[in-house]
Amino acid sequence: MITKKIFFILIFAITSILSQTYYPDFGKWKRKKPNQVGFNQKKINKAIQYAIKSESDGSRNLTEFIKATLTKEPHGEIIGPTRDRGDMTGLIIKNGFIVSEWGNIDRVDMTFSISKTYLSTVIGVALDKGLIHDVNDKVQMYVPTEHFESEHNSKITWDHLLRQTSHWKGTLWDKPDWADRPPKNVAWTELQNQPMYEPGKNWKYNDVRVNLLAFSGLQVWRKPLPQVLKEKVMDPIGASSTWRWHGYENSWVLLDGQMMQSVSGGGHWGGGVWINALDHARFGYLFLRNGKWKNKQIISEEWIKMASTPTDVHQGYGYMNWFLNSDKEGKAKSIPSAPKTAVTFRGAGSNIIYIDWENDIVCVVRWIDRTKFNQFIKLMLTALD
Repeated sequence: MITKKIFFILIFAITSILSQTYYPDFGKWKRKKPNQVGFNQKKINKAIQYAIKSESDGSRNLTEFIKATLTKEPHGEIIGPTRDRGDMTGLIIKNGFIVSEWGNIDRVDMTFSISKTYLSTVIGVALDKGLIHDVNDKVQMYVPTEHFESEHNSKITWDHLLRQTSHWKGTLWDKPDWADRPPKNVAWTELQNQPMYEPGKNWKYNDVRVNLLAFSGLQVWRKPLPQVLKEKVMDPIGASSTWRWHGYENSWVLLDGQMMQSVSGGGHWGGGVWINALDHARFGYLFLRNGKWKNKQIISEEWIKMASTPTDVHQGYGYMNWFLNSDKEGKAKSIPSAPKTAVTFRGAGSNIIYIDWENDIVCVVRWIDRTKFNQFIKLMLTALD
């Protein structure tokens, strides 16, 4: 039987442990030397130098980069803003403290598909707030527009959109679904005849359908998603006021008598989230702390569990843009050097937020050659004494 004295001792002990978790205030983030949190200084320096030498050789002119790498397809015109990128940049957060940094961590850059993780997060907040009752609800129940009227599209659920298994058919912002990342060696005149899959039966990374999720989220929140992200997530975690979330020149909709821009879930045709590495790190740290910031639960642990649950038809992917690190057999897969429980949020360039609960690490790396990322993680984890 637990006595009153023992009970209060336990409460004090739990409170003491929780109070030891460090959360950086707005405009501040404490630094510690690598050896103060378990890193070997010489080895961590080796990892950082490897990352710096592994900078992507893609054009720094991101308009040219997009044209060269992402829009070799019909209807590939850039319709959102772009900007040139900065230097190779990175941050390592261990036990909540910045232990290593390189490049300009305050510079705002495009982040491409990591925008999808910010998008899925505002959908998660909508679920937590009860604006969406169940991810298995059909989207048509919440978005009674022509986008979900056909027999095929009416079957699509929020879960399908979040997992990129909706196989929605249609055109959004002048971009038809079939023109995004089309199969190779197929004549453009035949692209409209691609197989149609039932929602949930096929996974495809498709930005038209991602943008449909953003449009649907706007219909639910009935206010611009950047405003939702700012009020519900970024301000509470102490992010700067420098980040922006862009849509397209033609993605304006009329809601409640006001024109609002439906934002994009990436930079495929321009736009998306533009943000600095420090704000990325705060966002990653929020998830490292299981959705909690100080004494407030920003996003539920239940949402994080769902987001990190493998998709049936793609075991390495949860909700957008949660890249998982294990296969069906539970072996580390996409980043062999990392724990199988680690996740990454990824964007072209490459932009990567790495979250490692087992080692209490968040790492942000921008403009790295993605083929070199696993070796960087290996060197970083090897530096732990």
